[in-house]
Amino acid sequence: MNQKLAFYIALLFATTTYAQVGGRSTYQFLNLLNSPRQAALGGKVVTNYDYDPTQGLFNPASINPAMDNQLSLNYVNYLGDVSYGSAAYAYLWDRRTQVLHMGATYVNYGKFDGYDEQGNPTNSFGGGEVALSFGHARNVAFTNFHVGGNIKLISSKLEQYSSFGIAADLALMYVYEDWDLHITAVARNLGTQITPYENTYEKLPFEVIVGFSQTLQNIPIRWHFTLENMQRWNVAFANPNRDENDLEGNTTSEKISFVDNAFRHMIFGLELFPEGGFNIRLGYNVRRAEELRIIDLRAFAGLSAGFSIKLNKLRLSYSYSKFSNAAVSSYFGLNLNLQ
Repeated sequence: MNQKLAFYIALLFATTTYAQVGGRSTYQFLNLLNSPRQAALGGKVVTNYDYDPTQGLFNPASINPAMDNQLSLNYVNYLGDVSYGSAAYAYLWDRRTQVLHMGATYVNYGKFDGYDEQGNPTNSFGGGEVALSFGHARNVAFTNFHVGGNIKLISSKLEQYSSFGIAADLALMYVYEDWDLHITAVARNLGTQITPYENTYEKLPFEVIVGFSQTLQNIPIRWHFTLENMQRWNVAFANPNRDENDLEGNTTSEKISFVDNAFRHMIFGLELFPEGGFNIRLGYNVRRAEELRIIDLRAFAGLSAGFSIKLNKLRLSYSYSKFSNAAVSSYFGLNLNLQ
């Protein structure tokens, strides 16, 4: 594969999948955040059980009748010339079949200048990936549990190389309406490449996410707590840029403690006025904050914020997520009630 393209894609997903967890599998765009709401709450939030069909792209167990005839369109102005977006729609077929869900996620890497082995300019080229999703969820009879699944068809083209794959998401969700409490577990991206880029079949970015959320009584606040990458305990790494040298020339590397590694699985989010026409969202991603932290410089990496405004059958959303002083992303979303 063209080395320059490979370099840019590796750089892109270093900020998205956070170092050690990234680089182990292909189709990493499947882990990109799907909506402004999810981005504002710190990312990978899987506990919303309401009107928003975009949530079904990350957690199929959240697909429910409130999503009926809801269309969601989202766009992200990402890093550099990279952009991506998603679309999701849900339809209530009948009370027995319940809700059918469809979605799409794409990423456009922009244009690259091509060079041959001697460094001579050749033709420019691009790269892009897309995933089509089909999902369904059902309530387990006489319980508060919901089960759901997604099937995803994946297409990727990077310069002259292309690949096709298939993946599935499986999820279980507990909704206790008396306390407005949601607990869920999701196994994402179970699948394989059907056609590899060349001769080597690569793994998909499998991940297990566990989430909890609840609306406080008599207070218009909903809290979200997410545990990401539960399939892999060690998600931290020692950053060589944080090595310290003493006067004798001895080097002390950064030490990652048990507690530090545990916290790097955590994402915290808050929604103010979650049921209102105007909604404020705040999030903090511990791992992103730690791995993109700059020593002796307050960069506020890991923080995110956003809002939404409901205008009749239209809901507009915007979020701002900071990676560092030089890397920020804006997320734009539109939700339409087609009923």
